Amino acid sequence: MNQTNPQDWAAAAQQFQQSFTEGWAKALESFQTLDVNPALNGLTAPSLPAAAPLTMAPERLQTLQQQYLKDAAELWNQGLHANPVVKDRRFAGDAWASNPVAAFSAAAYLLNARTLMGLADAVEGDAKLKARIRFAVEQWMAASAPSNYLVFNAEAQKKAIETQGESIAQGMKNLMHDMRQGHVSMTDESLFEVGKNVATTEGAVVFENDLFQLIEYKPLTAKVYERPFLLIPPCINKFYILDLQPENSLIRYAVAQGHRTFVVSWRNPDASIDTKTWDDYIGDAAIRAIAVVQDITGAKQINALGFCVGGTILSNALAVLAARGEKPVASATFLTTLIDFTDTGILDVFIDEAFVKFREMQMGKGGLLKGQDLASTFSFLRPNDLVWNYVVGNYLKGETPPPFDLLYWNSDSTNLPGPMFAWYIRNTYFENNLIKPGKVTVCGQKIDLRKVDLPVYIYGSREDHIVPIGGSYASTQVLPGKKRFVMGASGHIAGVINPPSAQKRSHWIRDDGKFPKTSAEWVAGARELPGSWWTDWSLWLKGHAGKQIAAPKTYGKGTKYKAIEPAPGRYVKAKAT
Repeated sequence: MNQTNPQDWAAAAQQFQQSFTEGWAKALESFQTLDVNPALNGLTAPSLPAAAPLTMAPERLQTLQQQYLKDAAELWNQGLHANPVVKDRRFAGDAWASNPVAAFSAAAYLLNARTLMGLADAVEGDAKLKARIRFAVEQWMAASAPSNYLVFNAEAQKKAIETQGESIAQGMKNLMHDMRQGHVSMTDESLFEVGKNVATTEGAVVFENDLFQLIEYKPLTAKVYERPFLLIPPCINKFYILDLQPENSLIRYAVAQGHRTFVVSWRNPDASIDTKTWDDYIGDAAIRAIAVVQDITGAKQINALGFCVGGTILSNALAVLAARGEKPVASATFLTTLIDFTDTGILDVFIDEAFVKFREMQMGKGGLLKGQDLASTFSFLRPNDLVWNYVVGNYLKGETPPPFDLLYWNSDSTNLPGPMFAWYIRNTYFENNLIKPGKVTVCGQKIDLRKVDLPVYIYGSREDHIVPIGGSYASTQVLPGKKRFVMGASGHIAGVINPPSAQKRSHWIRDDGKFPKTSAEWVAGARELPGSWWTDWSLWLKGHAGKQIAAPKTYGKGTKYKAIEPAPGRYVKAKAT
């Protein structure tokens, strides 16, 4: 290599450039029939329209080609004298730096990845087409990283030598284990048990029907606020994301603040309820839960919280109740919730008319959307962190991932009834009908969110890839009541589950009470505060909780709502079939 003639390199580089350009032209042709994510068998988006011409501005293509040739030449020259310096955590180990072939392969991969992403960004077309192409290329590049393959992964090879092949043997065992359980292990799941070391806040199930169990929690204070507090978690996950460990449990925090707290624990649907609809989830679940909490406590009004899809469900329930002339909820909290589905982030690449019609045909009358399909979809939104990182560790290196309660919860998937999902995906992500007054009928009522006139606390996470901060903030433009919006640092889960005791991250508030049209405009006038948003929310909620009264000494109420079983109940323990 040290005797390579620069002129020979230039000729080789020109030849490589020509072949690279020709290869990209073929790749553009293949995009005409490309599935944005063939790895996802649950929510795979339809192919790009065959009639859509994919073009790039010649000047942009030329600039990218010239930059690629320049960077490739620099990489080659660097390789003549020293191992390339690679700045990517996938290739950060000493084994990569000390192995010339591995270091060069990693550097070449990153160069190709940058160029391909640049080419994807250069494609001319509408925003959705560009987003789909970018998503497809991201998936392709994430999957093709040399770190994902034993023959190229210097760290895995080194470990195999040091362990005399034991790491490879263990990796095969891990692979067989994960194939049997149906998903890649993100944590050592054997170390967790719901009700034993997650979901441990003391309470009892006081009501149940086909869709949910209602859990009432034991007070931790001598007095409680007169208005009880109901949490509605997302039905696409288990409720105990709000009750992982005592130190990071939002449920326990609410109880400790003096709120008489109830939580909806969704049933993990099976074939017996695979015909349930969106109306069922609103009327027989959310509205029923509100009524039961009122009945048990004797309160004229309660406070309610909805998280993610649970917030969308709560907003619909409030709209139905408003249409009926009822106002049983005094205040509502919406955590990372979409009501206006204009800004749905990367999930938009999956949704078009063909996809929605296919789902309606497939399961609009009955059937289940499998929980593992949903889990896989969300994981592939961050493929390097939530997929390939574990492939490398579990299978190539033979490692057991460390215990992590949040990742255990993330793997505990839930199904959805097909009719409910089909209605939801058309009327929210695809047609955005919830913000159109009178457009949709839910539980026999034409809903109008402009009639949901009550104080609301709206929280969004700045780096949320599932409910973008713009999507969370958009609720401020829809709901008419007195509002407070707070933005937290981090993502969809870590931003929400951020107890004050951890003293982590920041949150942003705005003192002038203004809600401009976009989240970016709101942030421009906001100030950053250190630590958790929970304390700000707690002060706000207390202002709507009423006076304090003696805490109840028993669960439920009389014989009608007696304790059925201890929390967390059996619904949350059911695994997705």
